[in-house]
Amino acid sequence: MKRAHIAIWVTDLEVMKHFYETYFEAKAGEIYHNPTKKFTSYFLGFTTGSHLELMHRPDIKDFRKGAQEFMGLTHFAISVGTKTKVDLLTERLRKDRYTIVGEPRTTGDGYYESVVLDPEQNRIEITV
Repeated sequence: MKRAHIAIWVTDLEVMKHFYETYFEAKAGEIYHNPTKKFTSYFLGFTTGSHLELMHRPDIKDFRKGAQEFMGLTHFAISVGTKTKVDLLTERLRKDRYTIVGEPRTTGDGYYESVVLDPEQNRIEITV
């Protein structure tokens, strides 16, 4: 078995698509729109073959508002290949005013990572 994709509900599809294309080299397919359900989405592909689906529907509520942690998916990790790339991307995101919630470090289980919030406050681990 292998993971097919991860999907997240978003408020602003275009802002989120731009973020993942700009900082994580994702490539978006064509926008999908279902007018009956008022649903729109993009599938973004990464060079490793992984995919992220960004989905929007106006009636979806953000249950995370005001909570630093919550039940359910807490983060996802994107590997950039080297410690140097983790450090450089973390600094680029900081310079562009994204929130770094975990500075680059080697974790107790041996991963080198940092943690950033995307434009809609989803946690992304940037790993080797």
